[in-house]
Amino acid sequence: MKTLFLASLASLNFLTAAAPAGCDFSLVGFAKDNPIGPTTGGQGGKTIKVTSPAELAAAVQGNEPAIIIAQGAFNLTSRLKVGSNKSLIGAGSGALITGSGITINSNTNVIIRNLAIRNILDNDGITIQNSTRVWIDHNEFSSDLDHGPDHYDGQCDIVRASDWITVSWNYFHDHWKSSLVGNSDALRDVDSGHLHVTYHHNYWRHEGTRGPAGRFGHQHVFNNLYEDFLYQAIHSRSDNQVLVEGNVFRGNTREALSTYGLVIPDDSPNTSPEGDWELDGFANLGAKNDWGTATINITQVGNFTRAPYRYKLTPLKQVVKVVKAGVGLGKI
Repeated sequence: MKTLFLASLASLNFLTAAAPAGCDFSLVGFAKDNPIGPTTGGQGGKTIKVTSPAELAAAVQGNEPAIIIAQGAFNLTSRLKVGSNKSLIGAGSGALITGSGITINSNTNVIIRNLAIRNILDNDGITIQNSTRVWIDHNEFSSDLDHGPDHYDGQCDIVRASDWITVSWNYFHDHWKSSLVGNSDALRDVDSGHLHVTYHHNYWRHEGTRGPAGRFGHQHVFNNLYEDFLYQAIHSRSDNQVLVEGNVFRGNTREALSTYGLVIPDDSPNTSPEGDWELDGFANLGAKNDWGTATINITQVGNFTRAPYRYKLTPLKQVVKVVKAGVGLGKI
């Protein structure tokens, strides 16, 4: 497994290039600027190096600050449950997570960086539930599209009133349902007022749906690159609000952005052959986006017109180059 992992890394030549000069990989967005303070993870705690699943599972427990450096490949037989005040970071060119994924549940102040999370069955690659201040940065998520949309679950799902989260510089590829924010239209009372998530400078390639799809929250989606995002990329439904700016779409993408409440059959075909009907969401467009050949369908304009924090947009003509050079493993 480890040999295959290293060979796969070597094949991703564009992901091993140096990041462009002046590129800022520091924390930006809701995980930094929020009412309860910036996400610092295990800052100030001890550093723990781990090389086995047992060592990893023990190191991430509890609420004491700790920086966990994971080296090598970890085939997990159960979900890795990360406690509060932790930084989990893959060493060097990245650590590999297979078998079971990662859960952050009812915790706060967590950083996950430089992990390759692949082919996770029966659950998400990362699930963030009832948690606050989380930074998901410079990871790689992948599986395949050979088995249909319900064989795997999400790559990075953010649910149950989670809040103040940034998802940045990740490489999402070859997967059906990528990133869901708010996992049920029946949880309005739980989720409303929460689910503030920043998605920036991520590369989504050869994906099916949910890049992201949100309910009841606020997502700021800027400077992401979408390439062959096959069916529906950004979807705002059930009164959700998105601010979408400076993103680029390339290749075969059917719908770049929609606020129409229909969950399309390509997303959840087992629900109904006609799709699943929900209330419409809202969208606002900030800086210009490059939609490529994809369509957009904004049925409702919202009031989320400006992000409540400072950030610097990559010029639209540079997004492809900057994102491809900066995302994924081995960059931090």
